[in-house]
Amino acid sequence: MIVVTGATGNVGGELVGILAAAGEQVTAVSRRAPEGVLPEGVRHHRADLAEPQSLRAALIGARALFLLVAGEEPQAVLGLAAEAGVRRVVLLSSQGAGTRPELYGHPAAFEEAVRRSGLEWTVLRSGGLDSNAFAWAESIRTHRTAAAPFGDVGLPMVDPVDVAEVAAAVLRDSGHAGRTYDLTGPAPVTPRERAAAIAGAIGEPVRFVEQSPGEARAQMLTFMPEPAVDGTLSILGAPVAAERAVSPAVERILGRAPRPFTAWADRTAAAFR
Repeated sequence: MIVVTGATGNVGGELVGILAAAGEQVTAVSRRAPEGVLPEGVRHHRADLAEPQSLRAALIGARALFLLVAGEEPQAVLGLAAEAGVRRVVLLSSQGAGTRPELYGHPAAFEEAVRRSGLEWTVLRSGGLDSNAFAWAESIRTHRTAAAPFGDVGLPMVDPVDVAEVAAAVLRDSGHAGRTYDLTGPAPVTPRERAAAIAGAIGEPVRFVEQSPGEARAQMLTFMPEPAVDGTLSILGAPVAAERAVSPAVERILGRAPRPFTAWADRTAAAFR
């Protein structure tokens, strides 16, 4: 059995479906009940990573754990997993934990805890997710506008389905033990280009509005902690070479190129209409 935390998120929700379709027994863990119907045979367990003991029952009988960076006690979660007989843990971390650990201390601490856990581990460092563009959904639906800072700075955003497919492969195959993978899309894409791709997907013009860094920071502080905001803006505005680079990991693990942003925009167009 495989336990998936964050099972209602953009990556976790996809991962639950992929594992279930592959015939795996899955326990989907989230703080809230799923909005839709879970795949047949998937068990839901309501728990919060901020309260590690709430996970105890979900872990009984599991052989593998997909873990998010959430809460403040990774050692407690991993200890419960080891007690329950979990052998393998796959952590979904952030690329910033490798490129800017001083600003991404939270995921970096989770990575360190996973490496010291005594479990067979793999770390997935995701670049920015294509699904971050859902932040534009309301403004595109109502005003056909998309606002973001650094409109012409490109980063190789990654499709959450690609991240989920990599996670499924790693959870099921012991050949990835002790490895850290950066996950990116196939090419850098700017915010202006992402807005244009969504416009193409919905068949309507979308006006791109470039925010100042200060405007973006004020907006992001309404839903993100300050260290995460500072780290995100530093990557968006002045990415280092490693953050601009396209990683080969998705293609090596899945045997195909990662999906482009246009594919994500086409698949999710209904959210922007």
